[in-house]
Amino acid sequence: MIKSTLTPISNKPLPDDTHACWSCGAMRAEHFCESCGKVQPPAPVDYFTFFGLQPKVNLDAAQLEEDFYQLSRKLHPDVSARASAREQEWSLEQSSMLNDAYRTLRDPIKRTQYLLRLEGVELEEQSKSATEEARTTGQVKKQIVPPGLLEEVFELNMQLEELRMQKKVGEDDLALIKEIGRQKLELEEKYESLLEELQKYWKEWDGLIDRGREAAADERAAVIKKMVDVLNRRNYIRNLVRDLTSALES
Repeated sequence: MIKSTLTPISNKPLPDDTHACWSCGAMRAEHFCESCGKVQPPAPVDYFTFFGLQPKVNLDAAQLEEDFYQLSRKLHPDVSARASAREQEWSLEQSSMLNDAYRTLRDPIKRTQYLLRLEGVELEEQSKSATEEARTTGQVKKQIVPPGLLEEVFELNMQLEELRMQKKVGEDDLALIKEIGRQKLELEEKYESLLEELQKYWKEWDGLIDRGREAAADERAAVIKKMVDVLNRRNYIRNLVRDLTSALES
């Protein structure tokens, strides 16, 4: 089990350029001063650093939750209600980032996607440009079929289109419906199995982080590639199952 580095929560590791508390001059913690309790100006850090964590995928979820609530009690805007306008603004910004960081890091898939973004990888499904293009053109957002699934889903997509056409004219092919239902169950099982595959790569990644500078760039790139591949397959299968469910229930 991974132990949190926040002991206590206010004494999280600080960036090298951390300065003294603006109010009392003592060496401050990242979010608030240990000496006087004043909220500090937000630092431009990533979500892992915000919680004093290394950029690993596996973490202690219970400890993360405990850290979140400890910080919430210190950074909530109500705590600074009688403070200066500047302190209130800092408290609001810190509290907002705390909530965003916690929502992201508490979910292992979101955590993985966020970690990949820190490494400069933007999954196609998460691409803001793709979303904006779909919104402005009125077209369906493009979903790239992972190469390993091309042959597998080609026939299924043909069957799905056939089922939709039949339903439009009020016909039901029970054999086709049964076959699509069977394939839907197989895809749901594959979706779950991909999580197990992804978990193996989480361990590989965390091992590289533990090695620090000894881990070669090509090793990191190889693990990133494998995680991206699994996530793309999971995303595509999830969307395909959603389409199958909609077609079968309509």
